[in-house]
This record gives sequence, structure tokens and C-alpha cells, in this order.
Amino acid sequence: MPNKFLGARAQGYSPLRKLKVILSGLRFAVMYDFSVAYKFVVSAVVMVLALIFQQWVNVEMLLLATGLVLMAELFNSAIEAVCDFVEPEHHEQIGAIKDIAAAAVAVIMVVWLVVVLGDAAQIIKLLAQRWIG
Repeated sequence: MPNKFLGARAQGYSPLRKLKVILSGLRFAVMYDFSVAYKFVVSAVVMVLALIFQQWVNVEMLLLATGLVLMAELFNSAIEAVCDFVEPEHHEQIGAIKDIAAAAVAVIMVVWLVVVLGDAAQIIKLLAQRWIG
């Protein structure tokens, strides 16, 4: 798709075309980046269970935390891909850029883990209450 800001034969806005690009990028990330895939799957499982047990606030928190961690992972993957494209050989400054991007993921991953583990603990507690009493 041409860049509309560069004036290169920009096509009109099409929400369906944008959605196709978004889904294509997400599919690529899930298929080829394990760190995106497992966070997506774990969050989906916990979110479905939270919905089943009608833990609405937890679903919203989980959705927010998952969105943020996936966004960070996608940005990290994009930054690493650009760095590898620009400088395929090992370069100290490129390494520092990649490390900073990875650190950004680590920061939000701590939040994601707290939310996911907290929700999972609550769901396990609800399951135990239903089975035991």
C-alpha cells in the first residue's frame, strides 16, 4: 500500500483494507514469533474462563494487559526486523537498540503476568468452590 503522507498514488481510506493489513500482521506475528503466540493463547484461555465465571472486571484488566504486552511484543519484533535489515552483521549500537526494545517488553510483561496469574488463581478458586461445595 502506498504511503499517503508521501503522496505516492494514495488510495482512499478503506476500513476493510486496514483490517486485512492488521489481521495479516497479527497472523504473521502469532505464526512466527513464539513470544507473541503463547501470550495470545494463555490470555485467550484465561479470558474465556473469566467470561464463563462472569468475572467482568478481570476480563477487562486481562484484555488491557494482553493488548499492551502484545503491542510491546509486536513493536519489539518490528524494531528487531528493521535493525537486522539495516545492519545484518553484529553491531554494538544495534544490540543496544534491541536490548532497549526487549526491556520495554519485560516491563509490561511483569504487569501481564500479575494480571494473568491473579485471574488464574481466582478461576481456580471458583472451580474449587464449585467442585467441593
